[in-house]
Amino acid sequence: MTLDQYNAFCATLPSAFHVVQWGNADVWKVGTEKTFKVFAIGGHEGENGPGVSFKVSDIGWEVLRDAPGCRPAPYLASRGMKWIQADLKGGLNAKDLKQYLEASHALVAEGLPKRLRAELGLAG
Repeated sequence: MTLDQYNAFCATLPSAFHVVQWGNADVWKVGTEKTFKVFAIGGHEGENGPGVSFKVSDIGWEVLRDAPGCRPAPYLASRGMKWIQADLKGGLNAKDLKQYLEASHALVAEGLPKRLRAELGLAG
């Protein structure tokens, strides 16, 4: 998956919007401009090219933290958050990365206020 493909996919997720921040990273948020949560960060160059960071479940954390092309996300994981960074080259295949991005979106959306989730059609 390329950064362009990553951005195009994240744009398809409900109530997702894109900003460029934190050193020119492609940051994806769910919610509104006033009330939102970050669910994916892409573009920071590592040894193996650009990577994508995303939130994972407890099981996802156990599976991915030592997987080839993946590692605990810098900054976020060191603060106790369960975020993984996957290299776009040599990390997860596109199908798996999309599934983890969808899961991250859902996990993060759960943290939005209940009323806002309902307004955005995210209540599940």
